[in-house]
Amino acid sequence: MSSLQSIDDILTGMMDTVGKSKEQIFDIGEDSRQEYETLSEELKVIKDKVITVIDKVERSEVHSRFARNRLAEVSRHFDSYSDQEVREAYEQANNFQVELAVLHQEEKQLRSRRDHIERRLVKLQETMERAEQLINQINVVIHYLTGDLQQVSEMLEDAEQMQKFGLQIIQAQEEERKRLSREIHDGPAQMMANVAIRSEIVERVLDKQGIEQARLEIRDMKSMVKDSLAEVRRIIYDLRPMALDDLGLLPTLGKYLKNVEERSGITIELRNLGREIRYPTDMEVAIFRFVQEAVNNAVKHADPTLIQVKLDVKDHLVTAVIRDNGRGFDLDKKKEGSFGLIGMKERINMLDGKISIDSKKGKGTLIIVQIPVDTE
Repeated sequence: MSSLQSIDDILTGMMDTVGKSKEQIFDIGEDSRQEYETLSEELKVIKDKVITVIDKVERSEVHSRFARNRLAEVSRHFDSYSDQEVREAYEQANNFQVELAVLHQEEKQLRSRRDHIERRLVKLQETMERAEQLINQINVVIHYLTGDLQQVSEMLEDAEQMQKFGLQIIQAQEEERKRLSREIHDGPAQMMANVAIRSEIVERVLDKQGIEQARLEIRDMKSMVKDSLAEVRRIIYDLRPMALDDLGLLPTLGKYLKNVEERSGITIELRNLGREIRYPTDMEVAIFRFVQEAVNNAVKHADPTLIQVKLDVKDHLVTAVIRDNGRGFDLDKKKEGSFGLIGMKERINMLDGKISIDSKKGKGTLIIVQIPVDTE
């Protein structure tokens, strides 16, 4: 089973689990809603009962107060009342006192139940709102999982490509180190060794053949030193064009493309549609490297006769267009030789830019990039 198929199976399982969770959350929300409605109706009844009991308490307190006053009157003039009247006064006062106590207890219970229901309703309201939020969030997740599976697969494929790209970067770095080592060994190092040997020869020639012959040897040494210096400058320029610091992006790029044109025999045109603006050094190097990489890819792989480079340089945006009339390639087919394209895409992503590549077999390749520039 492929890794992408495994991911699809995992996503399908996630979909089932998320769907069941959504149903459970929906059931919780519905149960809470039904309980909320039931308790709301009960709360209305209890509030009515509380009002009724309060009215009864007020009336009972009035009656109880009259009964107590009646009992106090009978007690003060005990001899003036019959036993029946005295007994009735005591019983009436006691009955109203008991009734009032019962009503107070009932009011207390009703208020307690009312407060409990109100607190419960607040909790249920929070539960319903939370359930609704979770369902909305789950719907977003389901929409993402069902609508963007292809995008996920593409992301995974890109991740695999980037993993290979990382390995290729390491290999390219090692190859670059080997190349530089060979170039320095075979070029400047060898020339300097020859200069050291020739300097000894000059001393011998001066002693044996005279100053004129020594001057000829010195001229040869000067030529070797100049060639060595030119080779060192070329290597340094390939590592980082120092002219960027002094001349800026456009002149340096023009000089580089002219050298490529001379070495490859391919016609390379450079047009500047904007203004010559100096950017921060790191930004100018990044733009230069991108154009360099795009042109090198065309020279190595496209076999073109013409490469056109257009730059539109503005204060906060650089637009670069690189077009060649080479053999082109099929964008839908992945191939091992796509390392350069992946590298350019990664470079543009690091710059928060946008890149568009259009190519067809036999129709050449068109690359358009837009890079925002932070001049601060």
